[in-house]
Amino acid sequence: MTKKEKALALIGTFANGDTAKAKELLAPGYIQHNLAYGTGADAFVGSVAYLASAPVKTTVNNIRAFEDGDKVFLQTIYNFAGAGEQVAFDIFRFDADGKIAEHWDNLAAKAAPNPSGHTQVDGYDSLEDLDKTEENREIIKNFLHDVMQGKAPEKTPSYFDGDIYIQHNTGIADGLSGLGAALDALGKQGIQMIYDNIHQVLAQGNYVLAVSEGTFGGTPTSYYDLWRIENGKVAEHWDVMETIADKETWQNTNGKF
Repeated sequence: MTKKEKALALIGTFANGDTAKAKELLAPGYIQHNLAYGTGADAFVGSVAYLASAPVKTTVNNIRAFEDGDKVFLQTIYNFAGAGEQVAFDIFRFDADGKIAEHWDNLAAKAAPNPSGHTQVDGYDSLEDLDKTEENREIIKNFLHDVMQGKAPEKTPSYFDGDIYIQHNTGIADGLSGLGAALDALGKQGIQMIYDNIHQVLAQGNYVLAVSEGTFGGTPTSYYDLWRIENGKVAEHWDVMETIADKETWQNTNGKF
């Protein structure tokens, strides 16, 4: 099995309840960064067993899957035991033995289409430009620094092909104009979206996922942003924002990032 196939098989155990498969795929010292769950392989397997025993079956619908070195990153819709659909990004790190050794994620409730009619997961889904992976990763690293961290906002238009920009954020319309209008509206409400630290920038071909830490309206927030690059320009964006839980509620001590 490829790393991508193993990651998909692991999340599939939430739906099929195959605890033996989950145990087979995980490293014994599995590190969990979802703060609502305990760390270690046994804790994961326990979650699979719990979901299998629930009266409502869990569903898992993977939308996109990518591989970057020792990591796989996924975009998926979950419905855990009938609790409601959630859109998620998962990142899995593999060890030298091919076992899944570490996991990070962000989840948010599935929402209605945004002002331009796009959902959180629809859109372009063809993996292309594998020879441009590193070039596209560098574009997003620079974009994060200049635009998202506000170090050189005057460069913002240079990252886009005019006003052509497909937006999947639940509250923002298409185009650079839509992004600008949304940020202006937040500013008028006294709400700032701040990106303090960039923790991971993963890429495969024309897709790049960034994991960032900051605040939204003063609240500690984890940002997972997936961008599609076309002809060297930022062409499409999906994201999941998650409020970072208060430390006293954490079920593990590994931290969100």
